[in-house]
Amino acid sequence: MQYEDYDVAVIGAGHAGCEAALACARLGLKTIVFTVSVDSIAMMPCNPNIGGTSKGHLVREVDALGGEMGKNIDRTFIQSKMLNTSKGPAVHSLRAQADKKEYSASMRKILENTDNLTVRQDEVSEILTEKIEGVSSYYKGEENETQKSESGYVIKVAGVKTTADNIYPCKAAIICTGVYLKARCIYGEVSKYTGPNGLPAANNLTQSLIDLGIEVRRFKTGTPARIDKRSIDFSKMEEQFGDEKIVPFSFENTSEDLARDQVSCWLTYTNEDTHKIIRENIDRSPLFSGAIEGVGPRYCPSIEDKVMRFAEKDRHQVFIEPEGNYTNEMYISGMSSSLPEDVQYRMYRSVPGLENAKIVRNAYAIEYDCINATELYPTLEFKNISGLYSAGQSNGSSGYEEAAAQGIIAGINAALKLKGEEPLVLDRSDGYIGVLIDDLVTKETQEPYRMMTSRAEYRLLLRQDNADLRLSKYGYRVGLLSKERYEKTVEKQRIIDAEIERLKNTSVGTSENVLALLRELNSTELTSGITLAELIRRPELSYALIAPIDKNRPEIDEVIADQINIELKYEGYISRQIKQVEQYKKLEKKKIPADFDYDKVPSLRIEARQKLKKIRPVSIGQASRISGVSPADINVLVVFMKL
Repeated sequence: MQYEDYDVAVIGAGHAGCEAALACARLGLKTIVFTVSVDSIAMMPCNPNIGGTSKGHLVREVDALGGEMGKNIDRTFIQSKMLNTSKGPAVHSLRAQADKKEYSASMRKILENTDNLTVRQDEVSEILTEKIEGVSSYYKGEENETQKSESGYVIKVAGVKTTADNIYPCKAAIICTGVYLKARCIYGEVSKYTGPNGLPAANNLTQSLIDLGIEVRRFKTGTPARIDKRSIDFSKMEEQFGDEKIVPFSFENTSEDLARDQVSCWLTYTNEDTHKIIRENIDRSPLFSGAIEGVGPRYCPSIEDKVMRFAEKDRHQVFIEPEGNYTNEMYISGMSSSLPEDVQYRMYRSVPGLENAKIVRNAYAIEYDCINATELYPTLEFKNISGLYSAGQSNGSSGYEEAAAQGIIAGINAALKLKGEEPLVLDRSDGYIGVLIDDLVTKETQEPYRMMTSRAEYRLLLRQDNADLRLSKYGYRVGLLSKERYEKTVEKQRIIDAEIERLKNTSVGTSENVLALLRELNSTELTSGITLAELIRRPELSYALIAPIDKNRPEIDEVIADQINIELKYEGYISRQIKQVEQYKKLEKKKIPADFDYDKVPSLRIEARQKLKKIRPVSIGQASRISGVSPADINVLVVFMKL
């Protein structure tokens, strides 16, 4: 049966699918989003939190572009905490514990009440395409180059088909299947072909992707047990409180908006008994017995991985986190596993405070199919299939936040393509989203990709506190941010700039009130005049602390004051990174035609030629980041192209 036409079909309603569908619908496109179960919309099958180190950056960037994740966690968090506050501002990251049920229900409500958006519980089994004459899928750069098809036609999305053979014609489709493609959950000798939490796996779409010439890979991730709160002895653990002053994820909210009672998390540790149980039973772990074929995440290892790889460590942190206000289930963060059930009981009960633990849900590993993201443009559109996009764990990444970040970019670009407008591509100097996508589409990731602050070379510029100042212009340009919100951001930047200029041009001398304040703050006394900006740069001082000697200070919001403080304290480092970005941008602006013939370039090494032909970078900058392409190869390419 053929149903009504849609502009965009989104396959999957996890964190990537929700952002993709909302972006398309809010930009005026008739959109349908498919899910294996409407009860799994924005489900959190693993950890019960949003944000964390580097991930908090992504959530705030999604919000700055006009996405929903930040607003949704602000509505549904049960504890909020800023991480890494003892370190510099570049690595400060917001993290919030979510009420899982409320998070999912709240996002579902948003989807169901968004104009132009239809939610459909059904499994998509096939991407329908058609061949048309003309140019193939293309990435528009500054020179509006197009890639001409050698065969004279282009493969273009025409619709999607479900397992019931129902056809939904559409002009674009976005794959957001998460870990559901041919999913298999495993612990010990138990193997079930299901998705997370026992939901149905999507077993049919993989073959359609293969038939379209898309490379499919097998990855693996895992989750720890959930334990009944009533069986835990919290007196043997360290209580972990949320912050008194809540920092919102969404720039539309204030701390006062989010004031509420918070729940506690708890910290305990594994010990030598735990490690001995794991070592003695390691042959029963599917990860080590060969029963699991998929490649797992290096930066989020199972507890058996930790014990075997880091044998010198005598303990590992274990955080006990509530799954929500509605349940007694507690998430055992840091102890994901695929060991058999009897070993899981012994292992968990060896941890202080868990001696009488009752498991509600066993820990398990999950295998799933995903694609090779180097087949995508930076817009997240497939290079060889016009109108087909992919986002989230289907691209080989891991994490709710990474998924949402890709989802909003894929949704925006699908909408812009159908509108005939220029695509939105964030580069590595724009934000963590740019770093994430560039890594995925440029570097051949051999394991689930996790965002980390160390991956962002310009991280002092890409702080989570200034995401709105960096990215709101893009959200406004594409149409996801209102004019009112954008103008507030512009005014915020104006106030910051004006106040920094005032501080640089305001001097104080050796008056007694100035010297007294410096003595009180254990700061070196002055012997001559100095600007307020120079005082703020002292490690022991800050914008807030020098207020008593700043007579003409205007009333400024605390959030803006923090920006001023950071900009002045790190001005030298920031200036250096800005110069580095200028050099980086020069390479990014050197575009490579999509149909460029690398075989005609003399002196290119064979490996470089093969990699360049496979990935087909859109710029010299992207080419320089491909593994196997050396600086010498880049120089040869630049000379040949006369760039």
